[in-house]
Amino acid sequence: MGLFAAGVAAPGAAHAEEGRLRIAQQFGIVYLLLNVAQDQKLIEKHGKAAGVDVKVEFLQLSGGSAVNDALLSGNIDIAGAGVGPLFTLWDRTRGRQNVKGVASLGNFPYYLVSNNPAVKTIADFTDKDRIAVPAVGVSVQSRVLQLASAKLWGDKDFNRLDRLQVAVPHPDAAAAIIKGGTEITGHFGNPPFQEQELAGNPKARIVLSSYDVLGGPASATVLYATEKFRKESPKTYQAFLAGLNEAAQFVAANPEKAADIYLKVTGAKTDRALLLQIIQNPEVQFKVQPENTLGLGQFLHRVGAIKQKPEALKDYFFDDALTARGS
Repeated sequence: MGLFAAGVAAPGAAHAEEGRLRIAQQFGIVYLLLNVAQDQKLIEKHGKAAGVDVKVEFLQLSGGSAVNDALLSGNIDIAGAGVGPLFTLWDRTRGRQNVKGVASLGNFPYYLVSNNPAVKTIADFTDKDRIAVPAVGVSVQSRVLQLASAKLWGDKDFNRLDRLQVAVPHPDAAAAIIKGGTEITGHFGNPPFQEQELAGNPKARIVLSSYDVLGGPASATVLYATEKFRKESPKTYQAFLAGLNEAAQFVAANPEKAADIYLKVTGAKTDRALLLQIIQNPEVQFKVQPENTLGLGQFLHRVGAIKQKPEALKDYFFDDALTARGS
């Protein structure tokens, strides 16, 4: 947990309180709504309207496992990670911390990219290949690859490619794919890293798109929290949701400004034209309402990865007006 910012309360010492908000995010433009909310101080704005002075702290982590540990230890209030880690934690905490989804960060196609010319489908990966993901067996990339494997080889072999996976932060994995010459020949990433790989290495190609596996546009990255935080800090919680929704509207109306904010807040050296291309990609939608998440959860139950079977969005997402009509 060396990535935690200084001053975060030790496990056990932290408890929810109005006006305090600690948010964990990871790497990529999929976290753009958080970047915009941070830059424009939208959460603070909505908190003020509700009579609460919200102090927001953003923490950078890598991988759903680290994010889940941080949430359960009380070191963060809102977790940003894939829908895969959400289902894992929702299942594990039912009847205790009762972790549920708060909002989506939008719909993005996630690509499995390979720089190995021999790899044209997931069936072509061999023991010589390594596939980088944020967290092996837990991240949404790893879970989508399991679903793709189940569709190809049957449910009993859903985790057939887990043995080839290695946990690597997206920036490092992208560098390995672009440079080549390492054991990492595949990276199941997210924007903008997947686009950087395709632009930076002529051998790089898309082996798999999450949209193809999930049957259309889907919310891959989401935000989630404990029931305790939502109950004990209702005004802070609602200010966060309202601020995030305003950030989604801002990005849709101001793609150029949004690209500049991403570069400023993250300090990333990403090409601005590439960023703008991603933000304006018709397959990308910035919105807080989750879409097409239930199928992955039901698959995870079917293969025994989670014990509880989600039957509807309200099972694993908090019931809020801005998200209730999602799927």
